[in-house]
Amino acid sequence: MPDNKHSVSEELIGKSYETMDEHAQKVARHITERTHISKNIAHELDDTKSFGQSAADAVARFGGSWAFIMAFTVVLASWVVLNSYILVNYGKAFDPYPYILLNLFLSMLASIQAPIILMSQNRQAEKDRINAEHDYEVNLKAELEIMLLHEKIDALRKKQWMELLEIQNHQVKLLTDLLEKNRADQAKFTPKQ
Repeated sequence: MPDNKHSVSEELIGKSYETMDEHAQKVARHITERTHISKNIAHELDDTKSFGQSAADAVARFGGSWAFIMAFTVVLASWVVLNSYILVNYGKAFDPYPYILLNLFLSMLASIQAPIILMSQNRQAEKDRINAEHDYEVNLKAELEIMLLHEKIDALRKKQWMELLEIQNHQVKLLTDLLEKNRADQAKFTPKQ
């Protein structure tokens, strides 16, 4: 096992520690220190949310839901039905067809809702970027750990092969000695002609 971040970086990654990006340096440090690198990023990001970010997330969550679509449909239909009823029964509606006041409210809602949803999407994009960087670090560390395991297994296998060859050589020597002793014994007990 490499003993420091510089040897880890050169042996496993093939670059000097100083030339690696910050994520690879972090991974090299974690491998050297034998510490885990994975963590739940979502909780950390949610803990640092401001009130505005929380509000933007809530508006985007509600604005992109079926509950919003249903409520919005009910409000629009009620507006049209109420204005039509008042127009038919009393001759004067507060927002007659083509519903200019309703269009104004819809435009205002869209002009307010769109930037709030964009803020939430920007925040989500930032969370996704941070998650992707963290996933890269975890994957790189796992890959390097697997490489280290392969090196250890190869070293163990080489050591075992050397030990097996040594044992085999010793067995061959013992068999050779036994054969020579057996020939010598046979020569002693064999009658000479």
